[in-house]
Amino acid sequence: MNPKVLILMGSDSDFEVMSEARKALDELGVPSELHVSSAHRTPERTARYAREAAGRGIEVVICGAGAAAHLAGVVAAETELPVLGVPLAASDLSGLDALLATAMMPGGVPVGTLGIGKAGAKNAGLFAARIIARADAAVGERVRAQREKMAREVEAKDAALQERLAGKK
Repeated sequence: MNPKVLILMGSDSDFEVMSEARKALDELGVPSELHVSSAHRTPERTARYAREAAGRGIEVVICGAGAAAHLAGVVAAETELPVLGVPLAASDLSGLDALLATAMMPGGVPVGTLGIGKAGAKNAGLFAARIIARADAAVGERVRAQREKMAREVEAKDAALQERLAGKK
């Protein structure tokens, strides 16, 4: 099956975090591909990935980068596809620098910015699946089923807590 989501990361050291996006997509049956491409060290490669993505059937691009975190912005400048940015903690600022760089795009070059790190990467995968679900009923059904499962898990955890609390009285 052809990938629907392109995941780019600025360095191979970002793999542990960015693999959370891929895991989220895999759980929902959304095919993706993952590549290393740096906005600064390989600008032509990054621009090519962005420009060619739609023609290859990609529907959403997820970019993970730390420090200056220009990857998502460079990609957004080169494609009309939705671009989701995941700030990564790659400096002494714990990802705050990457968060601000990803969120503060100039008007006209939108990047959907997620949280810093693994939770942000996971949410980027889930958000990409929700975007795809708008036009793919099968993905939409899997998204709904996952949300219902999460709700049941919370209810079960509360029931277990209530039992524990009742036993302490």
